[in-house]
Amino acid sequence: MTTYELTVDMVRAMRPVLERIARQDPDLARQLRRAAASVPLNVAEGLPSRGRNRGAHLQRALGSARECVACLDVAGALGYASETLVADARARVDRCCAALWCLVHRPRW
Repeated sequence: MTTYELTVDMVRAMRPVLERIARQDPDLARQLRRAAASVPLNVAEGLPSRGRNRGAHLQRALGSARECVACLDVAGALGYASETLVADARARVDRCCAALWCLVHRPRW
């Protein structure tokens, strides 16, 4: 699975938890939805780029993925969704964060 496909899969996995969060806190759901959508969009724009532009897009994608983690943590702490639902979504986001971190921080030869 490519990094882009991994990020789209993450967005797809957000749907159930987003629906639950939206019932309790529409603002938090909108923030999570925007952050999640931003990840594959920045990956798609950044991967074919070179130099600083590539790094900037991938760094933004990583920042948005980390924002997703925070939104999920807040939703879980406030009881907006079950622990299982939050943990499943968070696992997908964590995989994206790991892949993006490698792209952002890999050595430049």
